[in-house]
Amino acid sequence: MVLVAGLVGLAVGSFLNVVIARLPEQRSLARPRSACPACGTAIAWHDNIPLLSFALLRGRCRACGIGIAWRYPLVEAITAALFAASAVAFGPSADFVVAAALLAALIAITFIDLDHQIIPNAITYPGIVAGLVASLFSTRVSWLDSGLGVLVGGGIFLLIAEGSLRIMGQEGMGGGDVKLGAMLGAFLGWKAMLFTMLLSVVGGGLVAAALIASGLRGRKDPIPFGPFLAVAGAIGYFWGEEAARWYLAVFV
Repeated sequence: MVLVAGLVGLAVGSFLNVVIARLPEQRSLARPRSACPACGTAIAWHDNIPLLSFALLRGRCRACGIGIAWRYPLVEAITAALFAASAVAFGPSADFVVAAALLAALIAITFIDLDHQIIPNAITYPGIVAGLVASLFSTRVSWLDSGLGVLVGGGIFLLIAEGSLRIMGQEGMGGGDVKLGAMLGAFLGWKAMLFTMLLSVVGGGLVAAALIASGLRGRKDPIPFGPFLAVAGAIGYFWGEEAARWYLAVFV
């Protein structure tokens, strides 16, 4: 099952590359066929095999020779690895299907936010509904925990966004981050969501401090928070409940 999950992940990752490229520009995900962005030549099926085609073509377009962005094999490899990890963690179960759907959405969100500094409503709104529906079939998160997770994930980030706007006169967190928090809360439940929020804030703060200290970013330069929240959400789905139980047992 792990091998099959990895192969499915490669195929899904190939589709996610289409989502990442086209969704922010509001282009159709189905038509036209994928083509080289430089010369416009349609990509043949044998040049569109995940990972393998990139290696055989040595990372270049067959028609014009321009370099193919490393994002394409990276997304495919990450998706395959996470699908395989989900198969190991959850086996052939509804929880595996839920994990795969959530992780695919988080991968797309991460790379779109890195490229465009936006988190599409076309992913987060259906994601909130999907998380709530998934709780009806999940053995990990009850429907009540899922609903509370939406309120916790979306509500706390909304308070942060509104507070920073009133106190500092600028948004410290965008509306997309608020909706992503609500979506993650629906999938993770409120306890794992608290762990996820803490992890994302600490991780984002450390990376932002390092970027500013190194001179790669200025204090007023925007740094997308979505990728940190997405990575923390993936970790939270696997280990959030255990981390929350450990914290409550030790400190409460």
